[in-house]
This record gives sequence, structure tokens and C-alpha cells, in this order.
Amino acid sequence: MTPPFWLTLLLGFLTAVGPVSTDMYLPAFPAITAEFHGPAQITLAAWFAGLAVGQITQGSLSDRLGRRAPLLFGTSLYALASAGCALAPDLGWFSAWRVLAAFGGSAGMVVPRAIVRDLADGHAAARMLSRLVLIMGVVPILAPALGGAVLTIAGWRVIFWAATFYGALCTVLVWAWLPDTLPETRRLKLGLGGIVARYAQVARERSFLTNALAGGLATTALFVYLAGSPTAFIVQYRVSPSHYGMLFGLNAAGYIAGSQLCARVLPRFGTNAVLRTAVRALVLASCALMIDAATGFGGVAGLVLPLFACLASTGFIMPPAVVGALSRHAAHAGSASALMGTGQFGLAALGGLAVGALSDGTARPMAALMLVSACLAGIADLYRPRS
Repeated sequence: MTPPFWLTLLLGFLTAVGPVSTDMYLPAFPAITAEFHGPAQITLAAWFAGLAVGQITQGSLSDRLGRRAPLLFGTSLYALASAGCALAPDLGWFSAWRVLAAFGGSAGMVVPRAIVRDLADGHAAARMLSRLVLIMGVVPILAPALGGAVLTIAGWRVIFWAATFYGALCTVLVWAWLPDTLPETRRLKLGLGGIVARYAQVARERSFLTNALAGGLATTALFVYLAGSPTAFIVQYRVSPSHYGMLFGLNAAGYIAGSQLCARVLPRFGTNAVLRTAVRALVLASCALMIDAATGFGGVAGLVLPLFACLASTGFIMPPAVVGALSRHAAHAGSASALMGTGQFGLAALGGLAVGALSDGTARPMAALMLVSACLAGIADLYRPRS
């Protein structure tokens, strides 16, 4: 049974909490750094750390309580914490509210993946995941440009009032429209010991571990780009916040195009071949980016072109990586999805901190960390089961 389009649309809107919460405020990094007298990259690392903790919690709750209740709680908490970010008096409070917003917002990222697994598997699940990326794809294209426009007429805090409204709207939509795809008979009533044992069981399974690492490390390269690109473009090359938003949207279009082409080629070539080829393409594109960043070759265009290729490769990687990681865990898809997300965002938090610590006003730290992430993803891919 093919899920109705309106359900896919709703899941895509909920999943967009990620780009809404990261991409829209990227042009404000220099302004936040100046106001709080500290690196704004720390706030992005705080967001990723909150996601890492929140996802593993929300996954267990969704397997125990169903899909609706964790989403209602999470989206409400996200809205309240985003208001806290808008009112934060210093970098410490801002980062703390970001952690709390991420904890709530993680429900909008992990539970829709579990709903997809409730409804579909294999190529059908990969196609549905790709459609989610297409639906939510308008957000990373428009969000940085919108954030840059807001900065020209108002302060950066208005961006977080917009996030507050988005979270409140998500809560209303879940309450009014989202069905619970996990019947009472399939819910797992486990205590803490059982939950830990289940996570350990999932983590030991080779297919889950290698696919999750390949996808997670590719995602780390993407999040290193999020943390490092404002410095690379706005600081090093003096690109205006509004023009930065346009460049960011161009690269986001590469990610979306990759995910949509992935849905078309998966039935013909299979998940293993597509994932293997995409990981190798990411490694090659990251090498080109490192060369351009180290030499300054091509200026802004020298960064944009390999970054476009990196993000397009990541778009190809994520659907088959998620399907490969979750395919043998139908009985506890929420927990497996949460564990995968926790690994991704734990790595992303480390990447965000590393970009902030190594920042030198150029694109070199971003490019170097993206190359390291891509190479590690390539190593994980080598150990994936091929059947």
C-alpha cells in the first residue's frame, strides 16, 4: 500500500525541523559572534549535541508509546525552547536553549523515519525517504536567504521567533492530522535494562553498524559544511549575508537533486552499488575541495563547485544508508532510527566543535574536516555486507 501524498507531505514538514533550525541562522553567525563575544559555531555544536541525546530518547519513546505522543511533546518543547533562544542574554544561555530545542526537535527527525519503516521497506522506503527530502528541500534552499533578508531589516533574534511559530504549527498539525502507525500490539514495553540491551543488539549487527557509519560520516561532512561555510564565504571572501544565502541554496539544490536521482536509480542498480559509488564520489569531491581551499584556486567558485558535488553525493548516500541500516530491524525501527541519528549528530557535534576550534578565517578547516569525514565514510563502506 502506497502512503497518501498528504502524509508524506506532513512527514517532510516535520523533518524540516533540521534545516529550519540550522540553515536559517547561518548568515547570522558573524552577528551572534559579535554580540556575544564568542564563536557562534559553539551554538551549532550545542544543537547537534542535543539532537544526539534527544534522538536516542525519542526513538525508545516512539517504540513504547507510539508515534504521535513523542511528536506532540517534542514539537511543543521545540517551540518553547526556540522562544528561549530569541530571549537569551548571553552565549551560555543561548547554547543551553539550543540543546533543549534540539532535544524536542529530535522527535521531528527520528519519528518520521520510523513511520516510513512502519509503512514501507526496501526500494519503496527509499523512494518515500527521497520524497521527504524533496518536500523539505525548499527549506534549505530558502532558509539562509530568508535569514539573510531578516538580518537586513531586523535582528537575528527574529529568526528564532520564526522557529517558535514553526514549532507551534508542527504541534497543531500532528495533533490534528497525524495517524499513529504503530499499533498497540507492536509497541515494546521495556524497562531501562531492556532498552539498553536492545540498543546493544542493534549496534552489534554488522549491516546496521556499517551502513549507519557510512551515512553518519557523510552527514558529518555536511554538518561541517554548515558550521564552516559562513566563515569561508562571509569572512574570507566578504560575501554578503543575502548572497551567502543564495550560494547556500545552490549547494542545497545539489543535495536535493542527488536524493531525487537516487530514488530513480535505486531500482535499477540496487542500494549497495548506489551507496558505494556515492561514497567514492564524496571522497573525490572532498579532495578537490581541499585542494581549492588550500591554494585559493578559483576563489568563491573554487569552493562552490566541489561543495555542490559533495552535497549531491551526500544526497545519494542517505536514502540507501538509512534503508540498509533499518532493513533488519522492523520490530524496533524507532530505536534503530534513533541510534543511527544519535551517532550522526554525536559526530556532527564533534565536527562543529572542531570547526570552531580550528577556525582561522579561511575555508581550510572546513575542507580538511570534510575530507577526513568522507575518507572515514569510505572505510565504513568497505566493511558493509554486500547482500
